[in-house]
Amino acid sequence: MSSGKILRLPNTLAFRLTLWYAGIFALCSCVAFLLFYTLITSVLQERTDQELLAQAQRFSTLLAGDGIGAVNNSAVIEAQAAGEKKVFFRLLNLTGEAFSSSNMSYWKDINVDVGAIEKLLRGSGPILETITIPNRSDEVRILYAMLNPTVIVQVGQAMESQARLLEAFKRIFIITMSFLIVLAAGVGWFMARRAVSGIEAVTHTAQKISGGSLQERVPVKPRGDEIDQLATTFNGMVDRIQTLLTEIKEMSDNIAHDLRSPVTRIRGTAEVTLTTGKSLEDYENMAASTIEDCDRLLDMINTMLLISKTEAGVEKPSGEEVEVVALIRRACELFDPIAEDKNVSLNCYAAEKALVNGDARMLQRMLANILDNAVKYTPSGGKIEVSLTGAKNHNITISIRDTGVGISGADLNRIFERFYRCDQSRSQPGTGLGLSLARAIARAHGGDITVTSTVNQGSSFNITLPKAA
Repeated sequence: MSSGKILRLPNTLAFRLTLWYAGIFALCSCVAFLLFYTLITSVLQERTDQELLAQAQRFSTLLAGDGIGAVNNSAVIEAQAAGEKKVFFRLLNLTGEAFSSSNMSYWKDINVDVGAIEKLLRGSGPILETITIPNRSDEVRILYAMLNPTVIVQVGQAMESQARLLEAFKRIFIITMSFLIVLAAGVGWFMARRAVSGIEAVTHTAQKISGGSLQERVPVKPRGDEIDQLATTFNGMVDRIQTLLTEIKEMSDNIAHDLRSPVTRIRGTAEVTLTTGKSLEDYENMAASTIEDCDRLLDMINTMLLISKTEAGVEKPSGEEVEVVALIRRACELFDPIAEDKNVSLNCYAAEKALVNGDARMLQRMLANILDNAVKYTPSGGKIEVSLTGAKNHNITISIRDTGVGISGADLNRIFERFYRCDQSRSQPGTGLGLSLARAIARAHGGDITVTSTVNQGSSFNITLPKAA
């Protein structure tokens, strides 16, 4: 691993996850150790206390049956048997003075606790306490108990064996914990690296895409986990971006083509008039031609702005009630002369009354754009039918069917794109914005436009709009 990667390692997510794994494991292990340590200490101390209480009970029984001498002899014998450095006994009077004891040479630093004697005299039960002898590391557990109303016994037991057991437990725990923490860190690093490997793949792909390679995609594994879902979403986003960029490029090319023709005509007309014009009429014709071309440019620009505002929700419908049947009939009446000139039959079948909430002007323009295309691409002798259905349902459907040239499958999915024209040669008049505007208006009214078509047989545009409440 290079020095640069090592320096960046603390800033990586895998490193932080590894620290979290190891830290949480160490914390949980320490808590478990404290619980076990407390439990073992409590059990060992309880066992010691039970042994001391059993000793006091035996001495009390001996005292009651055989007298103080038997108690003294038994205490000395038991101290010698257990080891004079392990156990000691003292027999005390009520003032706390010792009148008999085992060998106390090792235990000479242990005094009689006057406070414990006073508690016993007040009627308290056996007193147990733990003390530490100065200059020694071991602790001693001491019991004060009443053998009879005039004799008190002090029994002490060294806790050396318990201390060795606890020390061994701590040593084993530290060694085991050191190994397990290293193992946890290794396992945590492995798991963290596997977890973030998918993120690194997304990062590397994003870097390549930023460099201009839009064909790159993140490899998706069949596991279906969160990283795979992220990769799938990222790939879908890149696909969408690539599609949008392609559409923008095509739109730019189409705009350039549509703008070049009128600008070229304006310049050519002006140049010819300036070089050859001799009368006022020539200049008037040039001005009229220029105005006509400028009107077409302005109409295209205004249509583009209207589409953008409508799709963005800026140009919202007025929300008034609109009679759809009257709207359809006016549109048919508007295009009937044009269809008649082309020898195309235009029939309107809209009898049932239906109301929608919207903008009559925008809806009229939507119908006009679709009817204009139907008349334009239906040859002589063909027919166009406009019908209204669903007047009794929640939605109404306006169908515009023609027997025109139809739309190919390759073009069918793109006819609503701005500036897209099935006539790639652009020999037919138009800007390729009519259907884009029509769909934007339909969606602004809560509806949509769908189309079905067969080449050389005709097309059917279906406009769905919600009825007024």
